Amino acid sequence: MTATPSRFGVVGTGWRAQFYMRLARLLPDQLEVIGIVGRNPERAAQSATRWGVPAYGSVAELVASQRPDFVVIAVPWGVAPGVAKAAVELQVPVLSETPPAPDLDGLRRLWHSVGASDLVQVAEQYSLMPSHASRLALARSGAIGTVTSVQVSSTHLYHAVALMRAFLGARLEPATVSARTFVAPLIDPLVKDAWTDDDRPKDAKTTIATIDFGGSMGLYDFTDNQWHNQLRSRRIVVRGSAGEIENDEVVRLVGPRTIVRSPLVRRQTGYDLDLDGFDTDHISIGDTILYRNPFPGLRLSDEEIAIGTMLTAMSAWSRGEGAPPYPLAEGCQDHLIGLAIEESASSGAPVTTSVEGWSAAAR
Repeated sequence: MTATPSRFGVVGTGWRAQFYMRLARLLPDQLEVIGIVGRNPERAAQSATRWGVPAYGSVAELVASQRPDFVVIAVPWGVAPGVAKAAVELQVPVLSETPPAPDLDGLRRLWHSVGASDLVQVAEQYSLMPSHASRLALARSGAIGTVTSVQVSSTHLYHAVALMRAFLGARLEPATVSARTFVAPLIDPLVKDAWTDDDRPKDAKTTIATIDFGGSMGLYDFTDNQWHNQLRSRRIVVRGSAGEIENDEVVRLVGPRTIVRSPLVRRQTGYDLDLDGFDTDHISIGDTILYRNPFPGLRLSDEEIAIGTMLTAMSAWSRGEGAPPYPLAEGCQDHLIGLAIEESASSGAPVTTSVEGWSAAAR
């Protein structure tokens, strides 16, 4: 832990920006928000008053006044590249929400303008969620042999691609995508922050895609609003040469004629007569701890734990005390393949991604 907290500014005043504000307040020894930047002066002032920090009209104003260690960009896709470029021109490290640009041309322009700076990270948090992090630790331990394929049915496009690439160790080479869409009726009882109280089935689109990473593959399966619609399960299958992980169960070969099934078990405090408070403690397989909550006692959701982990990693990296949390090249590649899924689904033909400027970052 650093002697003083990292000071950072937040660009944006919306729902996503509030995550960063809340986490900084919960981690005062590590993080301090020193200002909010917003295009709408009224909304910026309201958010600044709520969190007790000053409001600014631009990144330049924030930097001139506060000299932050880094800035978090949580604004609409079309705006984010310009904000990132402005921060980099001021030599300020950037943590940009996903995706870093709206489309392929935007990704290319962003990389051309800031890629060489090595100052931009992307807030791709999915592999940092406790369940995914524990599965990733198990896969990387060699427990299921060489990982050859990943099936993801829980989140969309670039987030799903990021999970696949993390498990497969896929870098920035071209990938070939074949996608199709299907429409079927589905009740949608929940949206982001509320019940709909509507039990009428409506048409929902499901996109199925295979992604050939060259020697390994991903299977993408996403239905409209699957993030929030609890009538659809979240599913991940990680297949290897010696077994597979299916959600929270592992089947593997552990010796001659010996195949075992083992659960991944989350120790969750606060149940029954456990008076420690409701919190995630750790996730284990047998007597091996795969994951420990880095923020015990804060009672955070998995999403908050993941974002908090990204923020503290960004803090360490911006001070030269840790590895880059998720470089811009990785975020660009995730979105490149996500865009190929949409293109293939629309055209009905396979799409092979191109070698882009950021591909050299893997060499």
